[in-house]
Amino acid sequence: MSDNILPFKRPSAKEKHKGKTLCRSGFHKWKVVTEKKFDVKQGKLVTVYECSRCGERKTTAH
Repeated sequence: MSDNILPFKRPSAKEKHKGKTLCRSGFHKWKVVTEKKFDVKQGKLVTVYECSRCGERKTTAH
């Protein structure tokens, strides 16, 4: 009988919460998703940003 069992490794606390603590403290890593999109209701150009760590989105009107 051959042993094809892989050893199980529990993720450490550092690996488990990687990148979440900065976003929870308000330090997001914003990247532009759509730039200079015109919003008819506001009558302004709108840029959509997304955090590359947690996926949260925000929009800003210019």
